[in-house]
Amino acid sequence: MRAFTDPSELRRLVRDGLGPGCRVTGVERLRGGSKKGVYRLALAGAGAPPTVIAYSWAPQENYWPSVPTPHPSGLAPFLSAHHTLQAAGVRTPHVLHASEPDDLALVEDIPGDTLETTFTTDPARAAKALSGLAVVLDHMAAHTSPANHTSEDLALSQALNDLTEASARDPRIDAAAPALANRLHELHAALTPRTTYSLVHGELGPDHILLTRDAHPVLIDIESLTHSDPEQEHAYLRLRFGRHYAPLSRPLNPTRLSLHTVALHLSLVAGPLRLLDGDFPHRDVMRGIAEHNTREALRLVGRGS
Repeated sequence: MRAFTDPSELRRLVRDGLGPGCRVTGVERLRGGSKKGVYRLALAGAGAPPTVIAYSWAPQENYWPSVPTPHPSGLAPFLSAHHTLQAAGVRTPHVLHASEPDDLALVEDIPGDTLETTFTTDPARAAKALSGLAVVLDHMAAHTSPANHTSEDLALSQALNDLTEASARDPRIDAAAPALANRLHELHAALTPRTTYSLVHGELGPDHILLTRDAHPVLIDIESLTHSDPEQEHAYLRLRFGRHYAPLSRPLNPTRLSLHTVALHLSLVAGPLRLLDGDFPHRDVMRGIAEHNTREALRLVGRGS
C-alpha cells in the first residue's frame, strides 16, 4: 500500500501559511494526479477560508517509474509557471504559502466544476468559459520569448524516443514504426526555425480548467508551462476539446501542427504504458488513453482500421 503525504505535514503547512489560529478539520485527497498529491483541506478558525488546496510533490506522491518524463514537476517549476502566468494576465489559483524544503504549496480553492464537467451540466456556462479561454490563449500567444532552442528539433527527438518505447510495448506501433519515423522526419525537414515562441501550458485539457462564479477560466496543473510553438498547444487542445474546439481555433502553421500532432499521439501511447509499469490506480483510464492514441497514430500513416 502506497503511503501518501502525512496529514501532520499538511496541518503544519496550514499553521505556517495561515497562522496558528487556523486549524485543519478535514483532509480529502483528490483523484487525478500522477506526479503530485492534491488535497482539499477543510479549515476552522477566525478569518480562515472554508477550504484550501494543498499540493505535495513528495516522492511518494509520484506514480511514475524512475524513467524520466519530458515534463518537469515540483514546487520550483510550479512557482515559476505561476509567476509567468500572472505576468501574462492569466488566472491561476492564488498561492497562499509555499514550503520549499518540503515541496509543498497551499493555494486558493476554486469552488465549482471543471470546464469538462460544465460541458454536460451547463452548456451556456461552458460557452461563456470557452470565450474566456480563447482570450486567455491570446494572452499566452502574445507572451513571447526569444528562441533559445529549436522547438521542432525537440519535438522530433522526443517523438522518436516515444516511438522507440511504444514500439517495444505494442506490436501494432512496431509494425508501423518505419512509416511513423518517416512521417516525423518528413514534417521536420519541411520546417524553418522560428525566432520567438509563445507561452504554452502543455496539457491544457478541459479537466485542467476550473471556473470562477462568473465562468472565468482558472488554469491548474501548470508545471509543464514553457515557451514553444502555439501549434504544440493546439495539437493538445484539438485532441482534448474535440467538438468544443472551434471557438479556440487560431491560424496556425499546418506542418508544425501535423508534427506536434504525431508527436502528441506517440507521447500518449508511450507515457500511459510506462505509467502502468508502476502502481497507478486508475489503470483502465491509462489503457484507454494509450489505445485511443495508438489508433490515431496509426491512422495518420494509413495503418488505421
